[in-house]
Amino acid sequence: MSTTFDDRELSFDDDDGDLVPSNDVAATREFHPLNVSSDAFWDQDAPEREKIYRVLRETAPVTWQEPIQSAVVPDPDDPGFWAVVRHEHIAEVSKRNDVFVSGYGVMFDLLPSMLLEMAMSFLAMDNPQHDKIRKLVSAAFTPKQIKKIEFDIADRARRIVAAAADKDEIDFVADIARHLPIEMYGDMFGIPADKVHGVAHAADDITAWADPDLLAGRDPIDVQSEAGLFIHDLAEELIAERRENPTNDLLTNLVQAEVDGESLTDFEIGAVMTLFSVAATDTTRHTTSFAVKALTDFPEQRAWLWEDFEGRINTAIEEFLRWGSVVLTFRRTCVAEYELGGQTILPGDKVVMMYGSGNWDTEVFENPDTFDLSRSPNPHVTFGGGGVHYCVGNQLAKSMMRSLFRELHRQMPDFVAGEPKLMRTNFMRGVLSMPFYPHGRK
Repeated sequence: MSTTFDDRELSFDDDDGDLVPSNDVAATREFHPLNVSSDAFWDQDAPEREKIYRVLRETAPVTWQEPIQSAVVPDPDDPGFWAVVRHEHIAEVSKRNDVFVSGYGVMFDLLPSMLLEMAMSFLAMDNPQHDKIRKLVSAAFTPKQIKKIEFDIADRARRIVAAAADKDEIDFVADIARHLPIEMYGDMFGIPADKVHGVAHAADDITAWADPDLLAGRDPIDVQSEAGLFIHDLAEELIAERRENPTNDLLTNLVQAEVDGESLTDFEIGAVMTLFSVAATDTTRHTTSFAVKALTDFPEQRAWLWEDFEGRINTAIEEFLRWGSVVLTFRRTCVAEYELGGQTILPGDKVVMMYGSGNWDTEVFENPDTFDLSRSPNPHVTFGGGGVHYCVGNQLAKSMMRSLFRELHRQMPDFVAGEPKLMRTNFMRGVLSMPFYPHGRK
């Protein structure tokens, strides 16, 4: 029997009695004077935030911070969180999933458990539940599987870029960047073409909780809940169709799959579909947009790439990912006492990994402020710092970017990108819109 939203409430109560761990020390700690939780900090773009991150990496790599100011659900009992800014510590937290767990949430806020489950799926799970679902999903993202669909990806990229090639000015996000990931997501789950853009809009709402322009006066919990319900309702329809008429898509695989003799519930499948609505569409779109802007701002790097596109694009994509650093933060919750960066982390403490800081760590990256497409090796943490939660769709994302930039190179090599309008959240660094001139300004 499937779980629906009529069966459970959006509340902070944990039906299983598995309460979030806590300690008496957190409320007595002093907050670090360099604040990375304020609205003022997150209103800045990456270069300005990096000025503070740099000081923290050099002097205080693990600091106790005030509760996030732009909380979705303000919690008067929230004592704060540990901010982790060094690359090595981000990797350490990521890989020690026995100590730093995801099941209590991956955002700054303690969200209602039902909202967490319906939107985050295995991203906000720990083992054994995490591996149960991830193994089913990851089968669709192996290099072998991605190779099978590369021609389709390339064909779509060619068509999308061609549709904009004869125009003088477009919005790069709306007219190019968002289309390929949305189409591929729709194909993966067999979503009808007339409904896939509705899902993409819902995905935007799921990540909109701290952006006043995107919220437009709406309550963030209502926005996220309605967006999640929209995708789950669609998933319920599609799941019923797949049971009657199986097809060759990821949704059918999830419907038919069994783990230890048990099938996934409709709710679990809907949560996977909701998670990928964001993971498979927003992150690739934003990374592509930041890369196009960087190629405009650093023409010598574009010239280097254009000289030998096929031989250099794979290395370039890694720098696109580092430079964009689209996913800003992820949280873990400590469940066992642990020493990290000279600090004692206690059970119940929230630990937030600052990926943007890790990608600018001078101990790992030479001249991190330089956009260098030849940078190699490039151990960025854009897909995570390793461990069980490393991005399952990373090969698909790279394949889409490879195809899209190939077509930009072929069809509009002299493009110019204008100034982007940025999304304001503490979770994702995104581009809402960006003027784009396919053949340069006239």
